[in-house]
Amino acid sequence: MTEAAPLKHPVLLIEDDDRLAQLIGEYLDGYEFAVTIVRRGDLAEAAVREHKPVLVILDLMLPNMDGMEVCRRLRRFSDVPVLMLTARIDVFDQIAGLEVGADDYVLKPVEPRVLVARARALLRRAPPTDTVAPAVDSQRLVFGELHISPSNRAVAWRGQTVELKTVEFNLLLILARAAGQVLSRDDILRQLRGIEFDGLDRTVDSGISRLRRRFEDTTPEPRKIKTIWGRGYLFSPSAWEE
Repeated sequence: MTEAAPLKHPVLLIEDDDRLAQLIGEYLDGYEFAVTIVRRGDLAEAAVREHKPVLVILDLMLPNMDGMEVCRRLRRFSDVPVLMLTARIDVFDQIAGLEVGADDYVLKPVEPRVLVARARALLRRAPPTDTVAPAVDSQRLVFGELHISPSNRAVAWRGQTVELKTVEFNLLLILARAAGQVLSRDDILRQLRGIEFDGLDRTVDSGISRLRRRFEDTTPEPRKIKTIWGRGYLFSPSAWEE
């Protein structure tokens, strides 16, 4: 009896350079990925809804709609991990991509082995793709009026659902799981993106600022997510009971 081939992870590649798209597609297909290619930004949303990929690889420069806007629109309805491809080495462009919802980026020219490693890393950090949630979420975190459900990536605050972007949810979960402990930017960034803080990356700081705005914690001395000067950030479990 012939052994069935292992199922592959469906990946959506949004890239308008035909040669590069073909090279990336063929390389990833040689591993545990099955790649569908879309060559225009304005077709990305429909493709994600149709193919339900576990990973989107998104070029920054696309016809009809650029990668920034594509990512922004995907985040309105999907938490699928987004790996952005960019030829721009300006750190501010990279940060902008992360702030609109990308989870990581790879610089062009693309090194295929790096792309595979980054894709695997994102899938390891992504939640299970099962559509049926368990009856009881044993990992649920509750702090007063704040409820966090890791299994279905849901957040409720004062009885209302809070829609968070992927980076925002991951950041909140990292902080909440370490409630009462000070986490440095290096600690957070390693968990968030698997890299060390280089002194320039503002992903953590900007993410903290967005979370504070969402949860009414924008006073001069925030109480829910505290800044511990010279050390990092602290998620205060008691502050959410108010």
